[in-house]
Amino acid sequence: MLLWLRRSEPGSRLFWYISAFGPERSFNMPENEEPYRKHGDPRKYDPSFKGPIHNRGCTDIICCILFIIAVLGYIAVGILAWSQGDPRKVIYPTDSRGQFCGQAGTPLENKRLLFYFNIMKCASPMVLLSFQCPTTQMCVEKCPDRFMTLAKDYYKDFEYYKNFCKEGVTNKMSIPEILSARLCPAMLTPSKPFTRRCFPALGSIGGVITVGNRTTFDDGRGNVRNAKDLVDGVTNATVVMEARQVVMKIFEDYTQSWYWILIGLVIAMVLSLLFIILMRFLGGIMVWIIIVAVIVVIGYGIFHCYMEYAHLKGEPGANVTLKELGFQTDFTVYLHVRQTWLAFMIILAIVEVIIILLLIFLRKRILIAIALIKEASRAIAHVMSSLFYPMFTFILLAIVIAYWAVTAVFLSTSNEPIYKVVNESACEHSGLTCDPANYSTSDMKKQCPDSGCLFAFYGGETVYHKYLIGLQFYNVFLFFWCANFVTALGQMTLAGAFASYYWAFIKPDDVPTLPVFASLGRSLRYHTGTLAFGSLILSIIQIIRVLLEYLDHKLKGAQNKFAKFLLCCLKCCFWCLEKFVKFLNRNAYIMVAIYGKNFCTSARDAFFLLMRNVIRVAVVDKVTDFLLFLGKLLIVGLVGVFAFFFFSGRVKALENTAPHLHYYWVPILTLVIGSYLIAHGFFSVYAMCVDTLFLCFLEDLERNDGSAERPYLMPDSLRKILNKKNKTKPAE
Repeated sequence: MLLWLRRSEPGSRLFWYISAFGPERSFNMPENEEPYRKHGDPRKYDPSFKGPIHNRGCTDIICCILFIIAVLGYIAVGILAWSQGDPRKVIYPTDSRGQFCGQAGTPLENKRLLFYFNIMKCASPMVLLSFQCPTTQMCVEKCPDRFMTLAKDYYKDFEYYKNFCKEGVTNKMSIPEILSARLCPAMLTPSKPFTRRCFPALGSIGGVITVGNRTTFDDGRGNVRNAKDLVDGVTNATVVMEARQVVMKIFEDYTQSWYWILIGLVIAMVLSLLFIILMRFLGGIMVWIIIVAVIVVIGYGIFHCYMEYAHLKGEPGANVTLKELGFQTDFTVYLHVRQTWLAFMIILAIVEVIIILLLIFLRKRILIAIALIKEASRAIAHVMSSLFYPMFTFILLAIVIAYWAVTAVFLSTSNEPIYKVVNESACEHSGLTCDPANYSTSDMKKQCPDSGCLFAFYGGETVYHKYLIGLQFYNVFLFFWCANFVTALGQMTLAGAFASYYWAFIKPDDVPTLPVFASLGRSLRYHTGTLAFGSLILSIIQIIRVLLEYLDHKLKGAQNKFAKFLLCCLKCCFWCLEKFVKFLNRNAYIMVAIYGKNFCTSARDAFFLLMRNVIRVAVVDKVTDFLLFLGKLLIVGLVGVFAFFFFSGRVKALENTAPHLHYYWVPILTLVIGSYLIAHGFFSVYAMCVDTLFLCFLEDLERNDGSAERPYLMPDSLRKILNKKNKTKPAE
């Protein structure tokens, strides 16, 4: 023994064994056993272990208390926002007095449109910064439909002209008096309502800009102006409104197609459920059907893109590049450009090649993944309630998202109306804050007689308004934390249920009653702090990523290449860190569900267990994830292709049935996203089942050796894959 120790020089394999494990374990270690100290010790056999431990205590209590305090603070922020906010500021246009046009129950209920006294004032570049034209604005019932000037037509048609004047004006007042008091506009031009605002009815005759079919107009001050002078004002005034108009069209499309969208989502749900049921009995065949079908669907997409690309050859305007076309609010314009279909075709071809290459290199491992999926199907068949658990998670996430969105709207609309001094001539008080109630008698009005006190924007100087940005940040951070907490709760609940199935000695007789509800109860009762701890770490990383994206947006015009490079590296690093933390959290929750330990201990145990079996993790688990992803891709592809042919009117038999839409891509995109979320909800149960069974399977290999005293608890299918056998106790 001493001789061997002397020959065990530092750096030799024997010295490493002794230093790592001690002399007893080193010399008793089998020849093919690898050292474990680097990634922790393997699990030892425990005859009392029968699955998820029921006698457990609360974990990560400090983080649990912190989470409860944070949620109570979140509720307080919501109550404060709801008491201070006013969503009407988003819904209704606001006149120069800060009143809402068209608001029910007010004198302006029937005056739904906003009218600008002088739309040409909106041509100022400051409009793009303050989103407010420096001209009087008032609520009206209808937009003007004729040319009129105050000087020529006021006394002739007083009843019509006064509809666009402030209250209190009479035909006995002089025109200079009316103009100086800003009671009426100097002119009226034919206008049309656009996003509940009156804009000049601009047109074109022979390439010349017209307004009301005229190329010139009288500005009411004795000047004849060209119609094109109105263009800049209208353009700036509609910079913000165009986006709202697109949103309104999208909303109209939803009102026309919502029932068809629901039918498509139901189809996606039926397809997802059908695939899961078929995998229970035809796992191997279904996997190969998924693989072939995905390749065929993507191949058809490539073929369709090529046919569209070839069809547009020679069409006028089809050879315009996407760079020359620029951004268009009407996205259907891009479908008439050849380069769009060429880009689609290249993207689909790359995806097709990647999938085929992955299948070629992993063809031998697909059989192992099929066996794992079959076993997951058996587990889900015995824990059927797990299929409906994603609906509970979805409801909780919907509540979190709705609370965040409503709070964000109320916070953003909790400012007070701010009024600014607006004048046409030079004035030292221009742009200063004013009070419209007593402005007519103020010193600013006396020094600048032609000035006015008009509504500018919403803001505030109180303590609440000063910390409003902080409250918005808190709202976003708690949204991430609560959403991640709900997701983590679902993962731990399903992990506990499927672990109960795996560690049952006689399946399904030893599987506990209502395993999903039992696991949910354990998770909430004992491990709320652990769930909060894991989701807090992930939320901090996500909020940092949001801040990096904000900085990237602010530095778009910066010329500092080093800053751009550094920011790009940080974004990449935190993206990778987020993916790693999600992976670590997921496996940590599985260990918590089984053993009931705190987050850090469970994360360490899970990580070391995976590192001790890194080859199996990289091959079997990830191949299974890839196959499940192909299943989701197939469901999305089938629903997406069906939606495209239906809503685009390509199927003549259904042409009259399909609704007429502004953008037919709206329901298509909604169905694609919705079907993916539905498929992801169903397949996430599968993925969680596979991950849980895989981790339990690795623990089983370390705990047991197949002997009569320590038999493997893994099913026969997995034992056959690994050439493992359970030895029977010899008869006495």
